[in-house]
Amino acid sequence: MTVFPLLKSAAIAAVLLASTAVFASAKDVTISVWAGGSGPNDNYRVDAIEVAADILEREAAIRGEQLNITVQKTPYSGWEEFKQAITLAAEAKKAPNIVATGHEDIGPWAQSGLIVPIEDYVDLDSWPVSDIYPNLMEISSFNGVVYGIPQDAESRPFFFWKPYMKQIGYTDADLEALPAKVEKGEYTLKNVLEDARKMQDKGLVQAGYGFYPRNSNGPDYWQFYTSFGGVMEEEGKLVFDKAAMKRTYQFFADAVKNGVIKKNHIGMPGDQWWKEVATGKAGIWHGGTWHYARLVNQEGLKDFFDNVQFTLIPAGEGGKANTLTHPVVYLLTAGHTPEETQIAADLVKIASEPRINALHAIKSAHLGISEAETKVDLYAGDRWASEATARLLPHANAMPNNADFGKYWTIMWKNLEASWTGAKTADAAASDAEAELKATLGAAIIIR
Repeated sequence: MTVFPLLKSAAIAAVLLASTAVFASAKDVTISVWAGGSGPNDNYRVDAIEVAADILEREAAIRGEQLNITVQKTPYSGWEEFKQAITLAAEAKKAPNIVATGHEDIGPWAQSGLIVPIEDYVDLDSWPVSDIYPNLMEISSFNGVVYGIPQDAESRPFFFWKPYMKQIGYTDADLEALPAKVEKGEYTLKNVLEDARKMQDKGLVQAGYGFYPRNSNGPDYWQFYTSFGGVMEEEGKLVFDKAAMKRTYQFFADAVKNGVIKKNHIGMPGDQWWKEVATGKAGIWHGGTWHYARLVNQEGLKDFFDNVQFTLIPAGEGGKANTLTHPVVYLLTAGHTPEETQIAADLVKIASEPRINALHAIKSAHLGISEAETKVDLYAGDRWASEATARLLPHANAMPNNADFGKYWTIMWKNLEASWTGAKTADAAASDAEAELKATLGAAIIIR
């Protein structure tokens, strides 16, 4: 982990001493925490801060200090609604003390002054922060400064409905070996479309249900660009690989042409999508590790492992099998007193301890943020967490924390939709994306 310069360590020590002095007089403190993407299984994104507050109060009492922390919790199920609320609150100078959001917000929010570096309030070389996976800490940084602490980790696998795979010729041994074959590049995205078509031709699923991707825009689609050899960022600069993007667009255009994906798939109701993948109406699909919790807890797929195999996203031409991790991170917002921000940072640090973080990981089917967390009984004893961690995380990449990435993403997705629906050919979509990226980002993006 980062080794602090002596001057910075001294400055942090001074802040910590100041915050201790504040505890003696600040009897009542209110800390607000807002979290995006928080459904019924994700309550510990906010509840962990409440657990941490109880611990911090007890520690203060042992030191003979009085500290009463009220935690105001606001979970949002939708990301768009959550980010709009954060923006409006910040404009009104009423931003919450802590936000749990996707790591891609760090770049633009840091540049706009919405958030402050957490490394100014927490010693990164102290436990439990020092034990967090280094790549997750890197994802929580911007321009060499650590702004956040990972709240969770996850990966985004491919899922296969086992009964249908068997009916098109796969044995139990074949299915057991499938994750390794995908990892080695022996089972590719071309095979996905072939198997999806076989399921439809046998009448196992309806036309357009052989391959059932995510029904809306999301980080998942960058995995396909990686599968076809694309790179999102290199040495701090965004990268657009035109050939890889064209192959990505062509893949979805071919899937629609071959009838294994519906032309109007994007935009379908989310509840319908969940019900269909949980009940075997779809043959092959992709999603996130947290899908396990919803499939089992809300959708009734109790015999998950009997019905579903999961793998990395298979390789396409020019690329490799991969998965994308999209950690949610705890961030501290600007505009609060130094004492309030210090207490908020202390709560985030405590909430990152392995046993507390494991509560979220297992209930929500996310992955742990540290090696120590994998040894917590609750985590180690969970089959999904253990298998998903070992099978997926070593191959995970992440979207860049680049303030311009949102513009890149918008252009990429607009042209993916156009090639998917047939409004443009894959070649035209890639060319249009290139032209728009040059006009929008100029020297901020490398065009290949």
